[in-house]
Amino acid sequence: MSIDPREFRNTLGRFATGVTVVSMRAGDEHYGITVNAFMSISLDPPLVGICIDKRANAHQTLLEVDTYAVNILSSEQEAISNHFAGRPTPEVTDPFTLTHNMPLIPGALAHLICNITGVHDAGDHTLFIGEVTYLNYTEGDPLLYFAGKYAHVHNLNLSE
Repeated sequence: MSIDPREFRNTLGRFATGVTVVSMRAGDEHYGITVNAFMSISLDPPLVGICIDKRANAHQTLLEVDTYAVNILSSEQEAISNHFAGRPTPEVTDPFTLTHNMPLIPGALAHLICNITGVHDAGDHTLFIGEVTYLNYTEGDPLLYFAGKYAHVHNLNLSE
């Protein structure tokens, strides 16, 4: 039985994910790409993974650098997500600040800086495994992606 790519995408879209912007630095240039294919892989050592479409401009940049950052977006950062998903908005110009020489997005719920430890072919994507060398987080509501649209969960009380 053959799986229709559109139906496969629609089915997987029923899995709600967080929204991240993966950022990197190549020379003096900063780059970012919106990614929802992000996962925790290991606690010891601390490893995460991102999957990037081989057709994306950021794919080649990631192959050329040894470090990337993951910015986990808050519910207030749809414009930033759109900007790095190829739908630029006038209010987003250069949203980065440098931390440990890596471009990070202020206001994100969490930041992770990762050294690339593995690059694996995964069909039309590449899996980049990174060992976390820096992290921080704050409280807030996440930006989610579900069924091809942004979704929001408000008033998460994490102290209970």
